[in-house]
Amino acid sequence: MTEEGVRRNAILAQLPESEFDELARRLRLERTEIKHVGYAPGKPITDIYFPLTSVYSLVAIADGKFRLEVATVGYEGMVGLPAYLGAGSSLQAAFCQVAGDTVGIGVEDFRQALGRGGALRALMNRFTQATMVQVAQNVVCNRSHSTDVRMARWLLTTQDRVGRDEFPLTQDFLAQMLGVRRPTVSDTAHRIQADGLIRYRRGVVVIADRGGLEQKACECYRIVKAEFDDLRNHRRGG
Repeated sequence: MTEEGVRRNAILAQLPESEFDELARRLRLERTEIKHVGYAPGKPITDIYFPLTSVYSLVAIADGKFRLEVATVGYEGMVGLPAYLGAGSSLQAAFCQVAGDTVGIGVEDFRQALGRGGALRALMNRFTQATMVQVAQNVVCNRSHSTDVRMARWLLTTQDRVGRDEFPLTQDFLAQMLGVRRPTVSDTAHRIQADGLIRYRRGVVVIADRGGLEQKACECYRIVKAEFDDLRNHRRGG
């Protein structure tokens, strides 16, 4: 993939040329499939991932099986934040929710790049802040808002990450991400589809009316989107 393709990732896009060139020598392009594990609970984090067209879910796990999504990561960020913060492992998990291109780098190579100073650390600090806002807002949303509103927010966020109107989505997966039972997801999806906001068939969802979906979504979507827009629009040296 070309430098332009790799720089689709917002963090990599904002690195000065010399810093990017040094890091790029250690980057590897991968085709990431659904359910690819970025890191698993209690296991060593060995690699950092910068999504280009893929999307990852960060999930909290209870009782060894219950999963609830606390954040998503797409081309605006990176997967492996615990390693950046100095941890060797995490109690959470990260796995791919939408297949696509990703660039990876070993943790040690990533830490060496950080140790050289430069823009990467500042960009990582900004991404950490944005992720903290996302996690906190998701807590508020899960506690305060209906499943219809939360599904609208989730669909919009995923569309923002993938950059297209159509993407794969199973009801079982969405039930896990929203922390509800599958029949609840099915009923909610039917209502949103009946309103003409989406089309859903054979594990694929199509956003049919983004404006209407934005009206249904809560303020949580707009708060988090604004935070990541600020990160993406940040200029080198700013």
